[in-house]
Amino acid sequence: MLTREEDVDAHALRRRGWTISAIARHLGRDRKTIRAYLNGEVEPGQRRQAPDGFVPFLEYCRRRLADDPHLWASTLFDEVRELGYEGAYSTFTRALRRHEVRPHCEPCQGAKGRDSAVIMHPPGEEIQFDWVELPNPPDGWDVGEHAHLLVGALAHSGRWRAQLAESEDFPHLVQALDAVVRKLGGTARRWRFDRMSTVCYPSSGQMTAAFSAVAKYYGVGVDICPPRRGNP
Repeated sequence: MLTREEDVDAHALRRRGWTISAIARHLGRDRKTIRAYLNGEVEPGQRRQAPDGFVPFLEYCRRRLADDPHLWASTLFDEVRELGYEGAYSTFTRALRRHEVRPHCEPCQGAKGRDSAVIMHPPGEEIQFDWVELPNPPDGWDVGEHAHLLVGALAHSGRWRAQLAESEDFPHLVQALDAVVRKLGGTARRWRFDRMSTVCYPSSGQMTAAFSAVAKYYGVGVDICPPRRGNP
């Protein structure tokens, strides 16, 4: 940030034919700073506001939390880091609150302040799978008007991998599951799903016969998340 005196000096030196580099050396400032003040991009006495590095990942976070409002921030942070986010975890969580990304959950609001149980996940115990729908994908993805991303996250470490698919129907689910498991280097002992109709009957949570055959092939147990409800 330049003082008003430095700003006046910079403009005066520029009118005398000094280069930006020479002015920067004379004032002991960065060339980009001098250029910004000379171009009127910044007013003297005011700091330039750095671009919000979270914004390019805002829509992705909204969709992930819309699909799973209870997704841990640490897991989501690991995902956006692999997608190119460079900020710190504390900066990331502040951005989630500032942009109000996490959807309102009435049961969670009613449970604030109450004792809650934490489910322990030993290493290699569980992978949680979730679909994320991404609209207007690039033509190079060759997945149609909507990209369907199956994300598999290891419950213990938060490590995750994902696979694009053209659809969320049963054949594409199985194909994407296989790809995600291979990318993770192998399967965990159990798989967890929300009540998606390709895995279970949403009304009862009972696994379908078709998916039970898939689970038997991979030798895994399957857990279906209960319907969202407040704790009693």
